[in-house]
Amino acid sequence: MIVERQIVNVDEFLAITVQPDYEDRIVELVEGEIVDMPLPNPIHAAILGTLSAEIINFVRKGGTGRVLVGDAPFVLERNAEGKDTLRGIDIAFISSAKLPASLPRKPLEFAPDLAVEITSPSNTADDIKKKIQQLLIAGSALIWIVYPDLRCVAVHTVGGSVTLLEADTLTGGEVLPGFEFPVSEIFADV
Repeated sequence: MIVERQIVNVDEFLAITVQPDYEDRIVELVEGEIVDMPLPNPIHAAILGTLSAEIINFVRKGGTGRVLVGDAPFVLERNAEGKDTLRGIDIAFISSAKLPASLPRKPLEFAPDLAVEITSPSNTADDIKKKIQQLLIAGSALIWIVYPDLRCVAVHTVGGSVTLLEADTLTGGEVLPGFEFPVSEIFADV
């Protein structure tokens, strides 16, 4: 028996995921396929809280944009074949230049300037790599991938990537000029 995967676009995905079957599920749309995402663990939540608080405080002081936390939905690709991609981002910074006058009640149709992802044991290296590529192609200028088990942060830009260890300092580069935070502090509560 051959089982075909159903390909859906963003609009179909949004209609499907409001159905009762999806009430208790966290899902993303990856190249037209609905993918279940497991609930994050307490370590993920602690890192999310620490890092998002630092970024939010920095952005509020500078008035440079807005920070969204907790898998804010972003449409990263609308594909002619219907293989659209909509991803949730753990922490997303949107500069004032991109920021809509008011936040919509639907996914944003652009990539955040800064995307922060905190990995979980369920994440595969292939999916993380794919998400980084999708974000960069869609227009994210800076991506931080936080690896709790390795206690490091991989920083990605169009120009390349670098891995920061606990002795290093995470910076906002051109996206958040002046932002600095010791990598060790990201993991202080875990």
